[in-house]
Amino acid sequence: MLVSVKREKTGYGPHDMDSSSDQSPPAAPPRRLREQVPAWFPRALLMTIGAVLATLGLLWVAHRLGDLLIALLLAVFLSFALEPAVQYLSTRRGWSRSTATAAVFLIVGLLGLGFLAAVLTPLIAQTGGFFTNLADWLDQVSARLEEWFGIELSLNAALEDFESLGSLIQSYGNDVGRGVVGFGATVASAVLSLLAMGLFTFYLLADGPKLRRTVLAAVKPEVQHEVLRMWEVAIRKTGGYVYSRVLLALASAVFTYVVLLIVGVPFALPLALWVGVVSQAMPAMGTYIAAVAPVLVALFTDPIKAVWVLVALVAYQQIENFMLQPRITAKTMALHPAIAFGAVLAGAALLGAIGALIALPTAAIIQAFISTYLEQHEVIEDVLAQE
Repeated sequence: MLVSVKREKTGYGPHDMDSSSDQSPPAAPPRRLREQVPAWFPRALLMTIGAVLATLGLLWVAHRLGDLLIALLLAVFLSFALEPAVQYLSTRRGWSRSTATAAVFLIVGLLGLGFLAAVLTPLIAQTGGFFTNLADWLDQVSARLEEWFGIELSLNAALEDFESLGSLIQSYGNDVGRGVVGFGATVASAVLSLLAMGLFTFYLLADGPKLRRTVLAAVKPEVQHEVLRMWEVAIRKTGGYVYSRVLLALASAVFTYVVLLIVGVPFALPLALWVGVVSQAMPAMGTYIAAVAPVLVALFTDPIKAVWVLVALVAYQQIENFMLQPRITAKTMALHPAIAFGAVLAGAALLGAIGALIALPTAAIIQAFISTYLEQHEVIEDVLAQE
């Protein structure tokens, strides 16, 4: 019996496979792999790269010319401080600007030399006396230490220590020599910076009117009055700063002189002048640096006197920082005490002692500009705003 089996179409035969390959689906459109770059992007990229390179170049130049820029900054500050004296001689006395500037420089230089002569001469003499009486001084220190703390200081042991210290220093002679060379280079750099600062200050004062006319010629006539007013504010605020420093130096010198007289330290007057000038030349830390000289002189005389001098000067520095300086600065420069204190800290953090020196006049000038050009509005009545 024959059975016929009907095959179903499976689609897997050779004929079916060929027919399926001929009927392939249409190709999909190509997918966009990236967005089209905007037309402004290449130019913006080039401008950004150029700005970064220019900034790096300016930072490199400022780093290489740091000493020169600081000397120029100090020269601007000194020219503002000395401008009233030069103007007085040139306008009221009829002197030329160059002659008036030279006269002011001569007076300032003579005052500086007189100060150094009054201070350094007794210090050198006292130092020589110290080395002459070194053995007696060590005996006094030994007696004090044995009396108070039960520590015996032997002169022979001290001399042996000095000998061992000398051999140690001799073994590191090459390092000491390199240090001396580096110190000499630092001193030479400081002298050159001082000369550059003096030269810049002289020309800024002697050619002050010409410089101001050059600046005014670069702005519109309606803006020239504002430029001159800002210049006048800078001179007035710097003058107020110098006046406040003179008052604080006088107070510091008088206090130091009285303390040294009471304690019985020799050379009280020149040491007091030293403390007064140095303490105000370097705000905040100046008193501690200046206190080294009177403390050393007192130490050469009697260690107890040195302790009393150190305690008195440190206490006075706190009184000056929190009571005298904020009040005098507020009177002479119209500067809030908190702003004055913060400005000194910020200036010291940025430029060290030089930044602390010019921080107060800079803050006063900025505050004057802000108060002049900032629009004022009527204050609403509220408990929190009542004075």
